[in-house]
Amino acid sequence: MKLPRRNFLHLAAGAVALPAISRIAWAETYPTRAVRWINGTAAGSAPDIVARIIGQWLSDRLGQPFVIENRPGAGTNIGTEAVARALPDGYSLLLVTQSNAINATLYEHLNFNFIHDIVPVASISRGSLVMELNPSVPVKTVPEFIDYAKANPGKLNMASAGKGTPQHVAGELFKMMAGVNMLHVPYRGSPFALTALIAGEVQVMFDTMPASIEHIKAGQIRPLAVTTTSRSELLPDLPTVGDFVPGYEASSWYGAGAPKNTPVEIINKLNKEINAGLDDPKMKARLADLGVAVIQTSPAGFGKFIVDETEKWGKVVQAANIKPD
Repeated sequence: MKLPRRNFLHLAAGAVALPAISRIAWAETYPTRAVRWINGTAAGSAPDIVARIIGQWLSDRLGQPFVIENRPGAGTNIGTEAVARALPDGYSLLLVTQSNAINATLYEHLNFNFIHDIVPVASISRGSLVMELNPSVPVKTVPEFIDYAKANPGKLNMASAGKGTPQHVAGELFKMMAGVNMLHVPYRGSPFALTALIAGEVQVMFDTMPASIEHIKAGQIRPLAVTTTSRSELLPDLPTVGDFVPGYEASSWYGAGAPKNTPVEIINKLNKEINAGLDDPKMKARLADLGVAVIQTSPAGFGKFIVDETEKWGKVVQAANIKPD
């Protein structure tokens, strides 16, 4: 999917057509009522927990409730469309995730254009996925797994939380870069996929750290590596996939977005407050407990990151011919 890289800066600007003084005054008093922060995943999910942590910080700092509104469905597209169609007044925000970057290519007929209809506000965090196995698979390292998969083409089943999910595309990227053949088995969410992995119905999965960590500690699944470019504080002895498959990287990430034409003064105010929260040691510790590291950027920096991720995962979706359910 070819995106207008040179134009990404407009994602972080685009104020409504109001006099500059009016916009500045509006931003100084913002917010004057509750702000809804729409999350396209279910309550209790890792993105939901992150949103609630940051939302509470913003509520305390800005003196108005930041209410997390869960609108799961269609791979986060229902929630994203709601924000894309909302008034650009700063009172409707979107929890932006890796799924938004994937969906831009995965779904051919969306009622919105994520890159153009959602303006980036701030990045929040990035976390690793874990390449993990059912203990019955007779390997303990990534190189051993690659050799085993090549010796048994098509005989290994790879679980995911569903077609086109971050877990799925991370696995497809590994298959392409490592040159192995595994059968993808999609489930209706990570809990069902993990249950199947533990039961031995499937042999391998790439899943988020928060979903997997307790099962790893209990010895129910065997971790081989993390998918980010650096090791995880939660599993410091675990290598990265990139140590053995050069250039491999996959991560789950979260940020804040708003409808296009939201006043730039409000975007900047939210960015400043979110970054202040990410500087707070207690906030960092709470996020670290979830297996994610804080990522601080300007709105423009987050916009460039979104464009890069959309291009990267768009290529994987197309190369693997992934179609939504």
